Amino acid sequence: MTITLPALPSGVSWSVCLRDARSGRVLAEHGADQVVPTASIGKVFALIEAARRIVAGDLDPAEELGWDLDERVADSGLWHLLRQPALCLDDLCVLIGAVSDNLAANVVIRRLGLEPIAATTHALGLRDSALLDRARDERRPADPAALSRGRADELSDLMARLHRDEVIGAAVSARVRQWLAGTTDLSMVGGAFGLDPLAHRADERGVRLWSKTGTDPGVRADIGVVEASARTIAYAVLAHWDATGPDRRDDVLAAMRAIGTRIAG
Repeated sequence: MTITLPALPSGVSWSVCLRDARSGRVLAEHGADQVVPTASIGKVFALIEAARRIVAGDLDPAEELGWDLDERVADSGLWHLLRQPALCLDDLCVLIGAVSDNLAANVVIRRLGLEPIAATTHALGLRDSALLDRARDERRPADPAALSRGRADELSDLMARLHRDEVIGAAVSARVRQWLAGTTDLSMVGGAFGLDPLAHRADERGVRLWSKTGTDPGVRADIGVVEASARTIAYAVLAHWDATGPDRRDDVLAAMRAIGTRIAG
């Protein structure tokens, strides 16, 4: 089985890789080894490290964590809109998976540490894909240029291994998948499957999906696994363009949904 990619808009750096999630075999690719900014995609690496420590017994999922003033960001998420000053670690990871909550991510990253997250990411064999920083309202010259970076071949392989229970172990993989199953952002590849953004954990319309997206000016990224039409596809579709130039967003989103249509068969 192979998948033919649609025409991809020019003026955009694309990194795309689709795999058979069961075997890991590449079904389609375009610039798959190109490294691009991936915005919130890197939060997956924090979730993996959190799951690793929880399963190892080194971290209590019920541990209450509060936010510091400098961690508060007014972008994606819900926690910054709530009155609750502290939430348990497991709930924070649910918020990261469901709504890419920046405040929750910042608190979890502080609790785990960027260096241990990077060490676990590297131990999984990822060389160029990484979480680089916490979320910020503004990036100063001294800050990393992006929240995360990635390449589609590495990220699609990571998604396939999560599907096969091979990311550290079955318990860790299952916990990460559970956190990602609640994603509400179906604006990209996931928009092709006709799912209810707010309720698609169970098999809906013969489709199962868990995924993580990333959004920044000039960045749209979507990675995950979809089970549809008797096949299971792990995908990473990453797009980067000059945010100071012509607005490419609509063309990029249309192309990402077209890739989703090809995945669905």
